[in-house]
Amino acid sequence: MTEAASPTRAIALLALAAFASQSMVRVLDSLLPQIATDLGVTVGAASIVVSAYGLAHGSVQLVIGPAGDRFGQYPIVIGACALSALLVLFCGLAQSLPALVTARMACGLAAGVIIPMGMAFVGNVTPYEKRQPVLARFFSGQILGMMFGQAAGGVLGDFFGWRRVFFFLAALFAIATIALVFEFLRNPLTRASGAAADRSRGLAADYATVLGNPWARIVILAVFLEAALMFGSLTFVGADLHLRFGLGFSAVGLVVGTFAIGGLIYITSVSVLVKRLGQTGLAIGGGLILAAALAILAAEPWWQSAPFAVTAIGLGFYMLHNTLQTNATQMSPQARTTAVAIFSSALYLGQTAGVAAASLVVDRWTAVPVFVVSAVFLPLLAMWFARKLTYHRAAGRA
Repeated sequence: MTEAASPTRAIALLALAAFASQSMVRVLDSLLPQIATDLGVTVGAASIVVSAYGLAHGSVQLVIGPAGDRFGQYPIVIGACALSALLVLFCGLAQSLPALVTARMACGLAAGVIIPMGMAFVGNVTPYEKRQPVLARFFSGQILGMMFGQAAGGVLGDFFGWRRVFFFLAALFAIATIALVFEFLRNPLTRASGAAADRSRGLAADYATVLGNPWARIVILAVFLEAALMFGSLTFVGADLHLRFGLGFSAVGLVVGTFAIGGLIYITSVSVLVKRLGQTGLAIGGGLILAAALAILAAEPWWQSAPFAVTAIGLGFYMLHNTLQTNATQMSPQARTTAVAIFSSALYLGQTAGVAAASLVVDRWTAVPVFVVSAVFLPLLAMWFARKLTYHRAAGRA
């Protein structure tokens, strides 16, 4: 294979697009209190901008999958990045909460296709036995984007205002678009739409293929519940630190950004962890780490323990989530992009449901009860999925 046809650089640039996309997803974790004050609403009311984005981000993935199977993932990512660059500008120009919600929903529709298309591309060009570490490296872009969105959202928002944060994100999408176009023109792998047997047979046929698979339904349900519990808690960590301990927005952004440090710890150790623990051990270990870290957030008497807890949450989450991701790329290989798109849709719809439910609790009883509920049910979910994975492999369907 020539250098021009190597998947390495192509995947790295998809990671850049994922960086921009995930920055957009998580940027409001640190900005919610500031937006609420500026627009004259409560933090719980302002959280609708998170829920609306997650709803749009997840919903578009329900219909975009067959297009990726038929036309190829790379050109769709290029178009999504270009459109996102324009739409993110409108977020910074919004003058009311309804206008911001509308702009965020439009961004979610555009940016929502980037990460599942990237996952499907990795699945197409990487053998399954080597896929989990490669997927983890691809998601380094997502993790770094999450770190940037959470930390820089607070810091830049504190110094320049929340609107200028969106202008900066628009520039990120523009840079990603240019880089992807150059790669598309020079690398023939990016222009391949997959083998004929793997191409979309239509929306209904692809959905029937994926949802008719019992194992696929388990993976999709697991990621929905994981997202609801995980992001229903994580979204309100910044607001909890600000309201309970009086932390400024810059400090809040830096603390919440340590979530990505935990993810990077996982990325650097994923090969060793997969070899020593296996997928079931990773899932269970991740769930137990999440339980301990969320319990610390719920009980902490001082804010200084929060960075360590949030870092642990990042590590535990990616131990569990990367295991789900790897199984998602193989649960229906004959309709891979559709399968991954449904998986990603479940992730964001779960996030939407979790944030919406948690917001009702936070405005009345603070975020502490939300942390407690997630600390109890996330490890139970991890153990349930690990058990199902064991049975699935024993039945010879892996």
